[in-house]
Amino acid sequence: MPELLDIVGQDAAVGQLQRVLAGSRRPHAYLFVGPRGVGRRTAAVALARTLLCDAPQTRPNDGRLGDLDASATLRQACGQCESCRLMDAGSHPDFQLVYKELARYHDDADVRKRVMQGLGIPVIRSFLLAPAGRRSARGRGKVFVVLEGELMTADAQNCLLKTLEEPPDRVRLVLICRDPEQMLPTTLSRCWMVRFGPLPAAFVTGRLVEAGVDRTEAAFWAAFTDGSVGRALMLAEKGMYAIKRDLLGRLTRLASAGEADLADFLIKTTEKLAAQAVAEVKAAEGASLSANLAKRQAAGVILELLASAYRDALTVSAGAERPLVHADQADVPRVLASRFAPTDLAEVLDQFAEYERLLWRNVNPKIVWDNVAVTCASAAPLRL
Repeated sequence: MPELLDIVGQDAAVGQLQRVLAGSRRPHAYLFVGPRGVGRRTAAVALARTLLCDAPQTRPNDGRLGDLDASATLRQACGQCESCRLMDAGSHPDFQLVYKELARYHDDADVRKRVMQGLGIPVIRSFLLAPAGRRSARGRGKVFVVLEGELMTADAQNCLLKTLEEPPDRVRLVLICRDPEQMLPTTLSRCWMVRFGPLPAAFVTGRLVEAGVDRTEAAFWAAFTDGSVGRALMLAEKGMYAIKRDLLGRLTRLASAGEADLADFLIKTTEKLAAQAVAEVKAAEGASLSANLAKRQAAGVILELLASAYRDALTVSAGAERPLVHADQADVPRVLASRFAPTDLAEVLDQFAEYERLLWRNVNPKIVWDNVAVTCASAAPLRL
């Protein structure tokens, strides 16, 4: 299991945590913010491991973290004690990951039957608030890590406020989210924020190649995910690269194939990806993922792929010295740049953002995808 000093590409965040660990007063609530797959969860678990370790190790910085003095003392778990062994085994009694799928273990049968769409009060109360109020089993306190904090409902966040502000003795909470704007201001004000940035593209590419991904595909996912190893691996494993190449090819053929062909492809692809996601969660977790949530998430990826192509076209049109995300299909952005004026390309990007909002508001998906296809073909400023 990685220790804090094993985390690659997040020296600023690790440096912040080392300053906290070196201090006499430590925050009781943290908010780890940044893109998916860049090390937020790994760092949260490593922090918990250090806080719960029976014999934390220290070493001089000696240049390991550039933001800290060479003489600064760095801390991390020993990796040998009983606490570390329990963390390795995933059975530490004072450590708890909190996530929406825990609903299936709830005492209430009605809660267990609900599909997973948000992180609500039942999970927060049963798997965080209740155990936080009980005595630490090993005497070094408790650590709770809340995954996908942006999925917490407003009621769940409000329910958590008192514990965030005045937790039981030696209880630490780490909330993980992508964007602090997705959290309530009252939640933000009670947490110490640690920001995680994108990982270097070369590092992400290398990790994917090591995992068996073709280098050209790996380079694309590294650029597309903005330096997220976890997300890049997930998309590659789902076979999304073939879908992306097909999708971009259709953009160049819009003039001859027409909008209806593209709309049909978008609808069928989204439904296929959603069904795949539901089946994967069922197989891995034994739980039921909301079909609507799965469709929205799949739609988000498809719209993001489309947007990245038109953003590349804007880069070509403007003559900007910026690498293309779709460098493996560089002809597509050039075709789009020749077809649309820069103002039209900007309009297309605005429309994609609007279409994603509409899909999350339960507007008929077919109507939305029909409009997406028209926008791709003509940059028409449609409003539903």
